[in-house]
Amino acid sequence: MAVHNIVVIGASYAGLGTAHYLLRHTIPALEKANSTTKYKLTLISAATHFYHKIGAPRFLASPDLIPLSKAFLPISDGFKRYDEDHFELVIGTATALDEAEKTITVSDTYGSASPRTVTYSTIVLATGSSSESPLWSIPGSHEDTIASLKAMQSALPNAKTVLIAGGGPAGIESAGEIASLFPQIDITLLSGGDRLLTRLRPVIGAAAESQASALGVKVVHNLKVTSTSRTGSQTTVALSDGTSRTVDIYIDATGVRPNSAFLPRSWLTEKGYVITKDNTSLRGPADGVYAIGDVAGYSLGGALDIIDAVRPLCFTIFADLAGPNAGGVKPQRFKQTVTETQLIPIGPKGGVGSLFGWQIPSFVVWAIKSRDYMIGKVPGTVNGNDYVKA
Repeated sequence: MAVHNIVVIGASYAGLGTAHYLLRHTIPALEKANSTTKYKLTLISAATHFYHKIGAPRFLASPDLIPLSKAFLPISDGFKRYDEDHFELVIGTATALDEAEKTITVSDTYGSASPRTVTYSTIVLATGSSSESPLWSIPGSHEDTIASLKAMQSALPNAKTVLIAGGGPAGIESAGEIASLFPQIDITLLSGGDRLLTRLRPVIGAAAESQASALGVKVVHNLKVTSTSRTGSQTTVALSDGTSRTVDIYIDATGVRPNSAFLPRSWLTEKGYVITKDNTSLRGPADGVYAIGDVAGYSLGGALDIIDAVRPLCFTIFADLAGPNAGGVKPQRFKQTVTETQLIPIGPKGGVGSLFGWQIPSFVVWAIKSRDYMIGKVPGTVNGNDYVKA
């Protein structure tokens, strides 16, 4: 019997959700529609553990608020229910893709094994994005990220000065968490532009600045970090106005880049994101290629661009593979939420944000996100609990 291997690269929020939905719903439907073909899903993950990176600003501030053991969970535990004929987990980093041969070169994250080749029939790119600092994502081993978080936790109690670069959610949230726990620290936040939170309307950015200032954070606009150098335990930061300052702790929260360097250049936009042919089917730049989440060209970088896309993407894959036998499965199309939707905690008691275009009060931010950074949802994310129903 012919075997059709659906390969999902990436095991963060987008990759995990897509893999679970395909295994629970799409593959059984495909095997019913095409009885002469066996379908298998291969999930490629650079790390053995899922990282709930949404909570990084609180994780880095203290080991006592949320244990790191709750933030990092083994990916393999979430897939124990699937038989090995239909599922394989490959731990390693995708370093090359041959479009003609339909093969992916996967290098061992820990450097203890030779690279292996994975052949795909269909591929879903869910590799996400990375940042300069390992605090915000897993650069390879999850142990490296844990070590970075623990180093920050250990350094903060003795720090006198903290400089944070980046006026987006990671920067402002980290400033709020640190200021709430360590009011004696001199904390400076460089927005890098003329205001905070540029994806939201100016009034919300102004509210964020007001809340941060009330906690003692100094917000500075129109100033960027141009380079850094370490001297002992301190960091000297060169600034765009020609000055420099030396601080006890420097946190880079300046943005992300798509994890797409291993892909053919013809598959990517000018900025390195995977081309999506349209924003309803989520088909990618070539037949049998799909993209979801932060690495995809359609994404605006928010959680809803993953949550709302999993089911439509999996339906598109089913429709493309089942062909004329696709009847009986309800069509689903991705409809992107383009109105403001973002929640930004500023300390553990609240924050600022907008839901579907409506500015929300601080206590709503607390109720949804600020009180525990949704840590209770982590086991369900790994187990695919949001995709039990089709």
